[in-house]
Amino acid sequence: MHELSICHSMIGIVQKHAAGRPVRAVHVQVGAMRQIVPDTLSYCWTLVTESSELAGAELRVEQVPAKIRCSGCGREHVLDAPVLACPDCAGQPVELIQGDEFLITTLELAEV
Repeated sequence: MHELSICHSMIGIVQKHAAGRPVRAVHVQVGAMRQIVPDTLSYCWTLVTESSELAGAELRVEQVPAKIRCSGCGREHVLDAPVLACPDCAGQPVELIQGDEFLITTLELAEV
């Protein structure tokens, strides 16, 4: 369950950027190819923040689908399965252009 260590790292980043201000919500983007389970990430977030200054801060996870571009035919496709091949021409040389993200995108801060 590497989501637990990810959440521990996220706490430091969020606290640094919040600079002592209360945090209501943390928005993250998680790519489909990232091998992070969003429900597990949310559960771990609750565990690691419950006894910190981030207690009660909601984790809002946006899942980003995997998208490839075929080097052979140039077409782009959103993947339904983790198969890195072009469904149009069966080309193997493809570029992953979306779906490998793991980003903290926004902090919602409470007014003080």
